[in-house]
Amino acid sequence: MSEEYFEGDLDAGDRLRDIDSRFERRITMTVPDRHNPKLHKVMELVNSDDDLYCLWVAANVNAVERLNMTDHGPVHVKIVMNIAVRMLRLLADAGVESNAVANYALAPEDAEVIVALAALLHDVGMSIHRADHEAFSLFVAQSKLQEILPEVYGTREQTIIRTEILHAIISHRSGGKPLTLEAGVVRIADALDMAKGRSRIPFASGSLSIHSVSAAAVESVSIDKGRAKPICVTVELSNSAGLFQLDQLLRNKLDGSGLEPHMEINATLGEEEKQLLTDFTL
Repeated sequence: MSEEYFEGDLDAGDRLRDIDSRFERRITMTVPDRHNPKLHKVMELVNSDDDLYCLWVAANVNAVERLNMTDHGPVHVKIVMNIAVRMLRLLADAGVESNAVANYALAPEDAEVIVALAALLHDVGMSIHRADHEAFSLFVAQSKLQEILPEVYGTREQTIIRTEILHAIISHRSGGKPLTLEAGVVRIADALDMAKGRSRIPFASGSLSIHSVSAAAVESVSIDKGRAKPICVTVELSNSAGLFQLDQLLRNKLDGSGLEPHMEINATLGEEEKQLLTDFTL
């Protein structure tokens, strides 16, 4: 069965609101825990953490309101988490072993915790600055993980899991070379949050670039079990400009991710292309 992930309502009217007002539309972090009590407990801790939610709000203020970029806040990280966990489970169902299992004899459920928390924390450094945000995310996530993980794991396990999460976070940067399956999954999941809702604010406000136009051409992304490989990603396009998202952005994330042998990527284009622009002045 196909699973589709949508960016939700990124309303430009959300701008210039006070802190308490921003919490009125708080996004609850949910992911199917599939009988994983550790993941369930982590989600409870995450959703009760106002400090963490404020970090996501601050990251999105920098991204959307100050830099006119795409969403990097709570909606984005929730989508990335769900895509990443979905991909990890498809790989596990196909017999592909995660590095948490292979290197440390941890359980597949622990690999899910690693992927979920890495996805949720991969952009928290945007709360400081866009430049080098992946590196900034490391020390912000480090302190946050030292609060969350002791509620679920003993000292030895939490230390290993924390290092695996931090590795996945830094590996999502441009040129990052994941050394674990979990890090590769998070890297690709981040790139797969490409559907048009994520670009709606910069595109609607007049930000015309190949990045905003191509993102506006992506109608939906679905992740299924593949025929020949564990994962099949299908990207539905309304305009062929969306191929830039696949050929340039997704390809760059996929190369060196370690997931190349495990993924099929397909693009579909409607019978009639949607007109995105009427004119353009340089």
